[in-house]
Amino acid sequence: MNLGDKPDPKHLIELANYKMPFGKYKGQFLVNIPEAYYVWFQQKGFPEGKLGNMMREMNEIKINGLEPLIKKLIINKRRSHYD
Repeated sequence: MNLGDKPDPKHLIELANYKMPFGKYKGQFLVNIPEAYYVWFQQKGFPEGKLGNMMREMNEIKINGLEPLIKKLIINKRRSHYD
């Protein structure tokens, strides 16, 4: 995603709800991972594929201070009494 382009709302919702699949921050939403983690990956190289693309985008979002907008898109999955 180029921040100059009009963002796709569906993609932003997916990005907001994407969780880190491995490592120190496994299971956490990408938006909740500290910026320093993305800086480290930027220096070492982001993973290949979808995860790497999502991490690159989240890095740009964090650099530009847009996390509050993304956090609003997190879907709150509360458990019902049937779960």
